[in-house]
Amino acid sequence: MHELSIALGIVKIAETETRKAQASQVEKIELVIGSLSGVELQALHYVWPTAVKNSVLEHARLEIETVPAKAICLECEQTFSLEHIYDACPHCQSHFKNILQGKELKVKALEVV
Repeated sequence: MHELSIALGIVKIAETETRKAQASQVEKIELVIGSLSGVELQALHYVWPTAVKNSVLEHARLEIETVPAKAICLECEQTFSLEHIYDACPHCQSHFKNILQGKELKVKALEVV
């Protein structure tokens, strides 16, 4: 379950940024997670309490913004939504595409006190 290592990495980022801000704890953390990032949101929510225990995030409110996947076809130049990374262009059936969004995994914001 790589969601635990992701959560622990987020804790490390939050602790570093909280120290830089000379704060003691985080009230809210906002994450951006793309649908193609490989992160299972249910698994992340499951491991979150364990990962943040005794950290600056222990009492923080977790907000997650999910980003749907979009790509542009390299053959017909149509922009389209993806459910899976291997999906073909619905217009011309080409598999040659550039992913425009959906692979994000980042800390968007921290509210510290």
